Amino acid sequence: MTVPTLRAFVLDTTDARRLAEFYRELLDLEYRQGDEPPPAGADDPRGREWLQLQARDGAFRLSFQQTTGVRPTSWPGDEIPQQAHLDTAVPSLDELNRQHDRILALGATLRFDRSTDPDEPLRAYADPDGHIICVFVG
Repeated sequence: MTVPTLRAFVLDTTDARRLAEFYRELLDLEYRQGDEPPPAGADDPRGREWLQLQARDGAFRLSFQQTTGVRPTSWPGDEIPQQAHLDTAVPSLDELNRQHDRILALGATLRFDRSTDPDEPLRAYADPDGHIICVFVG
C-alpha cells in the first residue's frame, strides 16, 4: 500500500525570513539550497514568499509561507485556539532552564510554565508570530 509522505510542516507568517531565522537558530536547522539569506542590503524575493529549512540529516523540513496576516493563538486561553504546535524535547531540567533564556533572546514569549512538574516538566512559548512551541524534558 502506498501512503502519502510528509514533506514539511508549514507555518504562515507575516515575515518569512524573520520566522525562518528564529527556527533556524532555535533548532539548528539549515536552509534548503537557494533559500539562504541574500547578502546584506540585497533584495530577498524568496523571503517574501516561501522559505524552507531542513534538519541537517534531512529527516524533516519546516517551511514558512508569507501571508498578509496571522492571528497569534491566545493559548492557554480559548479565544484563538492553537490549531497546531511544535513539540521539542531536551534531556534534562537543567537543559530546559538553559534553553529558556536562549529561546526568549531569539524572540519567543513564555506562555506556559510547568517546569516544576515532577512527572512532565515543560515550558511553552509563542514564536514571533504567535505559534506555540513546547519544550519538554524527556
